[in-house]
Amino acid sequence: MSEKIKKMPKSPVLMSELDQMVLPQVLKISPYVPGKPVSELQRELGVQQVVKLASNENPLGCSPRATAAIQNSLSELGRYPDGSAYYLKQALSEHLGRPADEILVGNGSNEVLELVARAFATVGDEVIYSQYAFIVYALSTQVVGATGVEVPAKAYGHDLMAMAEAVTERTKIIYLANPNNPTGTFFERAEWEAFLQAVPQNVLIVLDEAYYEYVAEMAEVDGFSGMDYLDDYPNLIVTRTFSKAYGLAALRVGYLVAHPQIVDYLNRIREPFNVNHLALVAAESALQDQAFVTKSAQVNREGKVVLEAFLQRYHIPYIPSVGNFITIEVGEQAAEINEALLSHGVIVRPVSNYGLKHYLRVSIGTAAEMQKFLSAFREVLLAFGVITPLEESSDESE
Repeated sequence: MSEKIKKMPKSPVLMSELDQMVLPQVLKISPYVPGKPVSELQRELGVQQVVKLASNENPLGCSPRATAAIQNSLSELGRYPDGSAYYLKQALSEHLGRPADEILVGNGSNEVLELVARAFATVGDEVIYSQYAFIVYALSTQVVGATGVEVPAKAYGHDLMAMAEAVTERTKIIYLANPNNPTGTFFERAEWEAFLQAVPQNVLIVLDEAYYEYVAEMAEVDGFSGMDYLDDYPNLIVTRTFSKAYGLAALRVGYLVAHPQIVDYLNRIREPFNVNHLALVAAESALQDQAFVTKSAQVNREGKVVLEAFLQRYHIPYIPSVGNFITIEVGEQAAEINEALLSHGVIVRPVSNYGLKHYLRVSIGTAAEMQKFLSAFREVLLAFGVITPLEESSDESE
């Protein structure tokens, strides 16, 4: 016979003591809120057919080579993974044309971004990042007790020269994202090179290229690789991930490339066995299937064209993006519009926590997913008066 477990009442004295024990910077942190999972929406609303366009995931999934590599490695689950990620680093070295001792593999690019803050910044130091930049930069800064310096955005993107001018004697790190998440903005080569020359070499520059593979396939963008500047700027760190174009978000594999001495410092505080075995073998195999990456970028381009055409047709403002998402301005009722979309089985991403409370970020899905989203989006926008039947009918008659 089982008995219900009795919960101990919370002691106000103990809670007060814990507040005194915890690091003060931890008290100031609001936990990161990820995109709503499909299963959660199904449980909450009973919606079975769900399209998730909230987390910038690859709608094609991952390469079949990665799946096969996982299946072939299942018998090895009783062993610890390779703590040095030797084979993946060798594959990355060949793919990137960089020495293996310049590469650090992490549990998603989040981990390597945080390791930089943990190794190089502390109380009394400053870390610079842009308004509307990836929230992990600010969180990493808070965790180590450093002071975050948020530089106002320019056209929703990085104002690189303003960020360079914000450097003081206390500055240790500058975090940049290109393309930026959640706005999708992109700074080009000339501005980047001027920025590099303006920043002192005793300040680390972390260039987050999580969406690089999508930019690399866009002929209309003056795309560049941060890897090309590593030899001339030893204070530069470039991070990338397997979670986006490679479709391995569930496995959490990211990496950075930097001067070997920086990598050595980060390895000293990196957790042993920080990347699991299945993630390592899947990433190594995924790297060999560049045709899949190219196909993913093509699906992304096609989906963006369809979404942009819809937004332009109904005169809905949006931030032009070179990533695999578009951030759309829907007005003061953004939260309510998001809830209405959920009732239609469509998950997108509110970005009010980035200071963009009138916007929703929409990841690009397959053609079928985009069609379901656009149908639901049109219906919801009509219901909320963002677009009107008169406007729609007049548009169709043109």
